[in-house]
Formats: sequence, structure tokens, C-alpha cells
Amino acid sequence: VKMASLNVSVEELSCPVCHEVFKAPVILSCSHSFCKKCLQLFWRTKKTQECPVCRRRSSKEDPPPNLALKNLCDSFLKKRNERRSAGSEEICSLHSEKLKLFCLEDKHLVCLVCRDSKQHDNHKFRPISEVVSSHKEELNTGLKSLQEKLKHNETMKGELEKTVQHIKSQAEHTERQIKQQFEKLHRFLRDEEEATITALREEEEQKKQKLEEKLGEMNRHISALSHTIKDMEKMMRASDVCFLKEFPISMERVQISSQPDPQLSGALMNVPCYLGNLPFRVWRKMQDIVQNTPVILDPNTAHPRLVLSDDLTSLRYSRNNQTILDNPERFDEFPCVLGSEGFNSGTHCWDVELKESSAWTVGVTTASNPRKGRDCFNNDVWSVYQYGRSLRSGFRVQQQLDRVRVNLDYDRGKVSFSDPVTNTHLHAFKTTFNHTLFPFFSSPDSLRILPFNIFQQSKMEL
Repeated sequence: VKMASLNVSVEELSCPVCHEVFKAPVILSCSHSFCKKCLQLFWRTKKTQECPVCRRRSSKEDPPPNLALKNLCDSFLKKRNERRSAGSEEICSLHSEKLKLFCLEDKHLVCLVCRDSKQHDNHKFRPISEVVSSHKEELNTGLKSLQEKLKHNETMKGELEKTVQHIKSQAEHTERQIKQQFEKLHRFLRDEEEATITALREEEEQKKQKLEEKLGEMNRHISALSHTIKDMEKMMRASDVCFLKEFPISMERVQISSQPDPQLSGALMNVPCYLGNLPFRVWRKMQDIVQNTPVILDPNTAHPRLVLSDDLTSLRYSRNNQTILDNPERFDEFPCVLGSEGFNSGTHCWDVELKESSAWTVGVTTASNPRKGRDCFNNDVWSVYQYGRSLRSGFRVQQQLDRVRVNLDYDRGKVSFSDPVTNTHLHAFKTTFNHTLFPFFSSPDSLRILPFNIFQQSKMEL
């Protein structure tokens, strides 16, 4: 290519080694010139001081600079930069012709001379405006996706921050309950109390640390997305040629910027681990407590209007929603809650007091039963209930009951219900269980899971 004020071509100003315009050129005794770094690298690789072109040995380890060539290259680069800044990027660097076409095979901008050259034999070409239009549409789709992703990530960040605060609240509340229960015990039980609180705090820190790490990742991803979006928006305002030159890199950044959403399931504190059957567990060491509540309610699954007791064995319905996290495990349509422990073998039994409840459902269900929406009673629920209207699943009890006993024989695929006050059988389901089952409770009033006297429990197990 002939420059406007320099009668010299790019090839004449190119280093024979790197094929780029000379940088700090030096000259050998054979009159061949090279970039200083290129020549030094060539000599180190070959382990001999010879000319890369004619192979003539050089006696000088540090060849002199070619100042005339350096000045010529500097002038050439200056002119080329001036032309580029003035819009000369629209000129073909090989033929000084205006770039008018886009080669579909090589993905390059070309001029009419390039089109007719041997290098582009049998290639397909499109007008620049046509390619720009399709590429902008493609990039705009990616840009919208990134903007939606940014908005979604900001929402998820808010949820993560709420979860951190909820975990802190759970931990504080649980700690208070632990202390209240331990205060009922003798002075020498303080060691057990401290051990339990230590485990609670360790879990709190682990949960908070994991979520804080996710928050850190989210902040970094949001920052990266913001920068990418700004660059993409700047690209959309660039000239067509600049746009097409940067398009492949921009699309690669769009694809790299994708990141899976963080999952919140399982992020909350395992409160039943600390509060569930706490007196009974202490009794194993003290031989002083003789009753055990066979089912502990899981507060992470309770509907927002269900208020659970401090020992997680009873519930009451509130007219107002509690300010709690809407985590994936929580029921949001019907006033339902699950037991904290699932069963996948053996026999299990628990009694539920219903004196103050005019409507209720008691039974078992699978972990996969939907928690969101109105489908929680539709599938995989084996229960008895007392409501003014019929439910799709379960057995409707007509008489008023003070208590209901649930007997689960997982291995035999049987769950039966009875009235322990009158020792009357109510109903039984016979099937094959393939999934872990959780105790299931629902009431718009109140109910309580009764503790078993240890001797009564042993008799029932026999």
C-alpha cells in the first residue's frame, strides 16, 4: 500500500522475522535489518549469530541501530494512525480502496479488488450494511439477555441479603430457646448447653460464610455484567466497520458473561437439629427425662400464617402473615407444615391433639410434594382430614376428634389412622413407598404433637 506522503510499502517496512513494521530496527553487516528483539530471539533460538535471511555470520553481538529505517517507520506509523483516526479504517490496507463488502468465508471486510483476488476465489460476499444489520440484531439480542440477567441477579442479590439476615435472626432466636431449655436443667448441664450453642454458632457462621461468598460472587458478576453492557452499548454506537471488527470478541464476552443462578434451597439454619427433642437427648445422659415428642415441626416449611411454638411441637394460625423469608421449602398457599425428619424405613407413630381445631389435615407426604401454589393436596399425600369441603386426596373424618394417631409402616407400605381416646380405627392406606416420607400437618386453627411417655413408647414399639 502506498502512503500519501511516503513512497514506500508496508512490506518494505516489515521485519523479515515478525512480518510487522520494524520496532527499534538494527542493521547487520550484510545490510539486512530486523527488529532488535526479533534478532535477539532468533539468535537465542538458533544459538548462532547469523543473519535470518542470508545466513551470513555476524561478528557483532550488539548490531547498531538503523536510524534511517527507524525514522521512516515512525513516519509511516504516524501517517497510518492519522488516517485511521480520520476514518481511514474504511480503506483497504492492501489496495487503498474503500471497504464495501464482507467476506462470509473469512469474516473480513474487503474492497472490490480483494473480491476479485485469488485469495477470495469462490467466496461469498454481502454488502456491509446488510451484514451490520444482521449482526446488530444478533448482538442486540445478546445485550437484552445480559440486561435481563443483570436485573435478575440484582433481585437474587436482594434475596441473598435477606437470607443472611433471616439466618442471623434464626440463630439468635434458636440460641434464646436453647438457653431457656437449658435453664431448666441442673447447673452441671452447662457443659452440654455450651456444646450445643457452639455447634449452632458454627453452623450459623458456615451458612453466613457460604452466602457471603455467593454475595461476593454475585457482586463481581454484576460488576462484570455492568461493564460488559456498557461496552456493548458503546459498540452499538460505533461505526459499522469498528462494530464488525469488534463483533466476534463482543459476542464471546456476552457468552462468557453467562453464569448459573445461585440456588437458595437448603440455605437456612437446621433449627430442629438443636431444638428437636433437646430434653430427650439430654435425658440419655441424665436419665432424668422420661418423655419424647416423636415429631418435630420444621419452621423452614411452615406457611407464613402458622406460628410454631418454641419447642416446635405445636402450631396456631394467625390472621396476619409473619415477616419471614419466602424460601423454596416453605408452603405459600395453604396453612401447612412438615415434620423435620423424613422416614424411608421402619415403623413410626405419633399422636396429634386436635381439641382446639375445627378443620385439620394429618398424614404423611413426600419431599417432592409442591410447596408453592394450590397443588399440595393433589398428589402423594396419605392423610385423614376434617374440613367443610372435600379434598382431592385423603380420607374425610365425619366425627369430632380430640386426637388422631398416625402409624406408619414404611416397609409394608401402610399408613393407618386411629382415635387413641376410643381406640377406634379410622382409615388405612396400602401402597408401595418409593420416596422418603415426612409427617404432614395443616390447620387454620391450632394443633399439637403430643409427647410420648418413654414407657408408653416402648410398649407401643413392642
